[in-house]
Amino acid sequence: MSELIRTNSENNDFKKLITELDYELSIRNGDTQFQYDIYNKIPFIETVVIAYSDQEAIGCCCFKRIDNETIEIKRMYLNINHRGKGIASKMLNEVESWATEKGFSIAILETGYKMTEAIHLYKKMRYKQIPNYGQYADNPESICMSKQLS
Repeated sequence: MSELIRTNSENNDFKKLITELDYELSIRNGDTQFQYDIYNKIPFIETVVIAYSDQEAIGCCCFKRIDNETIEIKRMYLNINHRGKGIASKMLNEVESWATEKGFSIAILETGYKMTEAIHLYKKMRYKQIPNYGQYADNPESICMSKQLS
């Protein structure tokens, strides 16, 4: 069973999980990871969700404000030993609920085309592919998605 907590980017467990995420991304994306790294820096974010199993931090997800309606999902990660158990869906639901509580109505995100598990999760969670936005607009390795929050 997993437990979710709301915190911010100063949380040491979040920092540890981001290190694991960055390592996995560097393995998966190889030499192309550098083009994403500059967009993955989070100086401070107040909306971080961390999943725990037996008091061990196993996953994270957060969001940042884009405008008065829109948030961007960032730094979604779940330790490989805990995948396939519905924990990622629970984390994403928690982030979406938190965003809705704060008055946001649209969630957007970017993932890499090699991140097949993430793409599957987002589609299962009713995210739809949209034209690549912002810094990802001309990047053929990026897949951008959006969801209307309820």
